[in-house]
Amino acid sequence: MPSSALPDVLAVTPVVHRPDAVVRPPGSKSITNRALLCAALAPGRSTLTGVLFADDTRAMLGCVEALGARVEIDEQTSTVIVDGIDPRSAAPAALYARQSGTTARFVLPVLALGSARRVLDADPQLRDRPFGPLVAALRELGAVVEEPLRPDHLPLAVTGPVHGGQTRLPGHLSSQFLSGLLLAAPLMRDGLSVKLTSPLVSVPYVTMTAAVMAAFGVRVDGIDDRVSPAARPDGPPGRVDPPFATVAGLRVAPGAYRPADFAIEPDASAASYFLAAAAVTGGRITVAGLGTGSLQGDVRFADVLERMGARVERSADRITVTGTDTLRGVDVDMADISDTAQTLAAVAVYADSPTRVRGIGFIRKKETDRLAAVVTELRRAGIDAVEHEDGFTVNPGTPAPTRFATYDDHRMAMSLALLGLRTPGIEIAGPRCVSKTYPHYFTDLAAVRG
Repeated sequence: MPSSALPDVLAVTPVVHRPDAVVRPPGSKSITNRALLCAALAPGRSTLTGVLFADDTRAMLGCVEALGARVEIDEQTSTVIVDGIDPRSAAPAALYARQSGTTARFVLPVLALGSARRVLDADPQLRDRPFGPLVAALRELGAVVEEPLRPDHLPLAVTGPVHGGQTRLPGHLSSQFLSGLLLAAPLMRDGLSVKLTSPLVSVPYVTMTAAVMAAFGVRVDGIDDRVSPAARPDGPPGRVDPPFATVAGLRVAPGAYRPADFAIEPDASAASYFLAAAAVTGGRITVAGLGTGSLQGDVRFADVLERMGARVERSADRITVTGTDTLRGVDVDMADISDTAQTLAAVAVYADSPTRVRGIGFIRKKETDRLAAVVTELRRAGIDAVEHEDGFTVNPGTPAPTRFATYDDHRMAMSLALLGLRTPGIEIAGPRCVSKTYPHYFTDLAAVRG
């Protein structure tokens, strides 16, 4: 059922037999929002296929239309046709990002490209999330940024034009600030050079930004996306280190986007729930459309499951996880795949030893404080979980029947529901929050459950 038809409280029924299923999650939210903005900034007609239609991507669709791009939508075929514009000559406008952090952080630098005053606002949840580093960078580049309610928070009014050049940006808070600047960079008169003042988190999302920009004719220089040996499937057991090297600085020359036909792959963060479901239930689940050729770093969640003892098969366009009778706890740095940390917390409940997650202190500034929230909810179920400054530890146990709170966070709802596949009496309060990125999640989960 679609998320709008979900009850206020949803009971999750345990599996009776080990699942054996193939699932294809909807299109990647992260790629959809990057491709929509690149298409909107490319004068001419672009066709996007495999588009995700969810709250976050509808927010981006609304913003690119507010900028002046023309959009044709066909939800039946997951296709969007975009007639792009040059935002430097756009008129004053008011844009609304709903609860979508990617939309707001990607669009804000685009608003600074022209001389018209443009206002960006959002739902109260996103108004509480900070934009300070991006505001500071835009001001350093010459934009006037007004903060009518709170410093460094939405709503923000932006007046340009920024001419580009050089700016500095902390990398440890959010990769979305850097991606937003890169997306606007080719339309700055002098291009843009960004020097990071602290190590970058979620590096795969920046390499994804560069790959989508390249598909629309713009090159990003300075990315080092070499995989570290510890992250490879044949690497040492136990400790799992970040899969990508650190990016120190990036450069984009002045230029222009070109329209393109672009296919969007399934969402790897969404896929993590089904790969985890196989590990938790001892079943066999294949995610179609994702594999070794994916643009998304979150496909490496399968590597973590493999370290825990699950069997993983990979090809260019699919990943299969088969659960085993024993799951081992791991010590894992998830700085580059932080959107799957709550998924791992659910799997860790059923391991035979503690799991320690590190490197993700920055997810306290997501839709909710995800570290505090996941620890609180696991404790509610009687699981010994410990919150740390940079992550959490989950000690395995048997969950008690529990009604979990979701904090209006889609990833809390989707990850905690996994416990219900194995443990009776699990309920999810506020399940409709999955509409943010995966409106049909519970329908797909029920199909896998059988």
